[in-house]
Amino acid sequence: MPTHRAVHVASAGEKLTLVDVDTTPPGPGHVRIAVSACGICGTDHGFVNGGFPGMTWPLTPGHEIAGTIAEVGAGVAGFGVGDRVAVGWFGGHCNRCVPCRRGTFIHCENLQIPSWHYPGGYAESVTVPANALARIPDELSFTEAAPMGCAGVTTYDALRKTKALPGDRVAVLGVGGLGHLGVQFARAMGFETVAIARGAGKRDDALALGAHHYVDSTAGDVGDALRELGGVSVVLATAANAAAMAATIGGLLPQGELVVIGATADPLPISPNRLIIPGLSVTGHPAGTARDAEEAMRFAVLTGVRARIEERPLDDAAHAYADSDAGRARYRIVLTM
Repeated sequence: MPTHRAVHVASAGEKLTLVDVDTTPPGPGHVRIAVSACGICGTDHGFVNGGFPGMTWPLTPGHEIAGTIAEVGAGVAGFGVGDRVAVGWFGGHCNRCVPCRRGTFIHCENLQIPSWHYPGGYAESVTVPANALARIPDELSFTEAAPMGCAGVTTYDALRKTKALPGDRVAVLGVGGLGHLGVQFARAMGFETVAIARGAGKRDDALALGAHHYVDSTAGDVGDALRELGGVSVVLATAANAAAMAATIGGLLPQGELVVIGATADPLPISPNRLIIPGLSVTGHPAGTARDAEEAMRFAVLTGVRARIEERPLDDAAHAYADSDAGRARYRIVLTM
């Protein structure tokens, strides 16, 4: 049987090891992708360290996958060998549960996520459900497309589903793997864009990415700083810090929205009294479906939004993951095969 190289994590918290695994044909409704690139996402930390229920080992991380279809299983329509495709956090839906029957596939009760429900993209080959596939525009390379499957579609879809209109003021909390794309998308959507981050070190990057204003969260009260700018209609919270999210509440305009995409288990320290009188809302936003990812990539092509990436070979996956996990990435490390 043919084999391919893949990263294995033997059990929770163990090191990443490159091994040879059997390359099996895809089953009905599935395709096998020859992986060209896979982004390293902050959520990979949760998978490597056993932070999700029902995980099985060994585990192959990676849910920002881009490559070419190598084999097609029975019953797959609309995709063929050679197609350029991406797969993100949204790794397939069942099409049977109530959310699926309502068309909200991202809320599928049986949602599949690469790494968690099947081996992920830190590998030369991955097999996925066909309904997880997003077509990659010709204008994007594989390394450009890979981060769009999670970081890109999450920030894009979260912003476009707010009540903010072009010309409104929108803040992006955090200028990291998610936030640096959030700043670009906010500017491209026509929002007056405010970037918020710790310290002055990311000011120049934030402005170069398209922010009109920069707020150093260590220099004073963030809510006060946002009010001095006139207040914001939306805060897109990409930083996984509950206290930092709560600190932005005072800067929201009446009926403003705090949209949370930065994953943390810590509770949000927000008093209901601060929400009631101004009519504020706090919502969480998941990633996005395969179609949402396609639309995010098309919008990126039209507007020039791109992830700032550092390419590293699959052979260097362990070190690349360690660098990303330690916050040394500026701003997305992408493994190439």
